[in-house]
Amino acid sequence: MQKNLFKRTKLACYTAYFTMSSVFCLPPLLFVTFYETYGISWALLGTLVLTNFCTQLGIDLLFTAFSKKFNVALIVKIMPLITSLGLLIYALSPFIFTEKYVFAGLLVGTVIFSVAAGLSEVLLSPTIAAIPSDNPQRDMSRLHSLFAFGVFTVVIIGTLFVKFVGAKYWMYLTMLLALLPVCSAVLFMLSPMPDMNSAESGAKPPKSRRKTLGIALCVACIFLGSCAENVMSSWISSYMETELKMDKALGDVLGVAGFAILLGCTRILYSKWGKSIGKVLLFGMLGATLCYLLVGLSSNVIPAFIACILTGVFTSMLWPGSLILMEENVSGVGVTAYALMAAGGDLGASFAPQLMGIVADCAGLQTGMLICSIFPLLGTLLLLFALRFFKKHPEAHSERT
Repeated sequence: MQKNLFKRTKLACYTAYFTMSSVFCLPPLLFVTFYETYGISWALLGTLVLTNFCTQLGIDLLFTAFSKKFNVALIVKIMPLITSLGLLIYALSPFIFTEKYVFAGLLVGTVIFSVAAGLSEVLLSPTIAAIPSDNPQRDMSRLHSLFAFGVFTVVIIGTLFVKFVGAKYWMYLTMLLALLPVCSAVLFMLSPMPDMNSAESGAKPPKSRRKTLGIALCVACIFLGSCAENVMSSWISSYMETELKMDKALGDVLGVAGFAILLGCTRILYSKWGKSIGKVLLFGMLGATLCYLLVGLSSNVIPAFIACILTGVFTSMLWPGSLILMEENVSGVGVTAYALMAAGGDLGASFAPQLMGIVADCAGLQTGMLICSIFPLLGTLLLLFALRFFKKHPEAHSERT
């Protein structure tokens, strides 16, 4: 009965995570338009990306320190509306500000929808985890798969819109995407929220050193997994255009969207038949290492292209799988632990692509891909240690109703 009670709540979480993808992948698709139409420099456009991730990281850290001070249920319900507000301000920037100051509107909009994105990462996973379920791993994997499918959808719609309607009308595409989170907000308003009291124990610092180390290992895993995923997702379009000499639209569809669809499909497959998350994570780290090495060392276009796309398969479970690893091996985790995990993931998502950009400026994109193979390689070594640690020091699992 309890499971049926929260069906709509679960659907609201899924739709919110799906619509959050527009926050991440729409702005980069419009950077060339902003550069050519408003004369915004590449450095300032890069600042928008940095602002996005730094804002999210700030939200993660805020909830890590002060999770008890917030009404989690209320924030979850209004969170999609914050996304809509940010996207709307982003879209209206050319109308609110003069052409000379459009960047100011883009920056304000970025900060607002980045707050919502940070809240989504911190709160949607523990909300799903708190909903009674026969298979919590399936629910968590399905939640994160919807982000990948959202990226795929936005990339396809955005690419087609720019090609057939025109890049100069980008603000109407953004307004359309701003309407989608409203659907999630309505679902949340009409849905009961799960009892988060069981998760509140996680807001207290772990009493045992083993619990502390267990959480730290999971945070390190999600950091390295996020590095492996986001280097490729952030740079695959540029790599295919510059190194593989592909047309940009074709590169975005086959590269960015192809990567995203494999990411999402693999997560869906795990949600249906997956088990043994430790082995899945180890397989993912090893596979991602091989893909980055192939991309970085190959002089042949076809193997490099295939390796880029397959990275989506191998990195698919590194973020949600790290959350599952924590849930299975550390008892009493709550909002604070999830906030720490989100902080680790966001730090990886900002640090690794930035490092890739620095290396690419100095030695080229292919060398950057080769250097970034260090992240999944270190992740493999870390996982071997973590799995041995959890096997030696098993923790009581959190009880579910």
